[in-house]
Amino acid sequence: MKFAREFVKTALIGGALVVLPLYLAVLLLLKGMQAVAGLVRPIAGLLPQWMPAENILALLLVLVVCFVVGLAVRTQAGRSIRGRMEVSVFGKIPGYTMIRGLTQRIAGDTSENVWKTALVEIEDALVPAFIIEECDDGRFTVFVPSVPTPFAGAVYILNAARVHPIDVPFAQALQSISKWGSGSKALVAAMEARNT
Repeated sequence: MKFAREFVKTALIGGALVVLPLYLAVLLLLKGMQAVAGLVRPIAGLLPQWMPAENILALLLVLVVCFVVGLAVRTQAGRSIRGRMEVSVFGKIPGYTMIRGLTQRIAGDTSENVWKTALVEIEDALVPAFIIEECDDGRFTVFVPSVPTPFAGAVYILNAARVHPIDVPFAQALQSISKWGSGSKALVAAMEARNT
């Protein structure tokens, strides 16, 4: 009974962590389109009636604004403004830092020292995990994702002898977890190569 309750809870949380950001992104996109619809209405009137020109032009305008903001954030001034906003506004949102680190790792950004891939010893098994931080006493805080939803799981603080960091890209480890462990032999091979 306890196992079933835990399974339902982790599946529900994992599903929510996937569905909610997608839902919010679509909702924001639709709201943005609705906000700029008045701006594109005169141009849409010039196009054929059978074409949903107002919606298409509104979507294009929102995408252009997103593109321009994305370019601006890549500049020195944009990075500075983004950094201040992350600390003063977004950093206060629960879970923002974790999701930000996770998405950066999925995108291939390895500049941060979080989310290093590892195999950890839990009971008599090796379990795919991610190293969150190293404690001052040499132990590691690790996140062990649940299968097949890697956005939910458990946090453990383990002795260094039970944590085996491996040189495997974050995205590859995430893919193995989301595919019910398929591809785990590459994780084990990376651990064995490191130990030799």
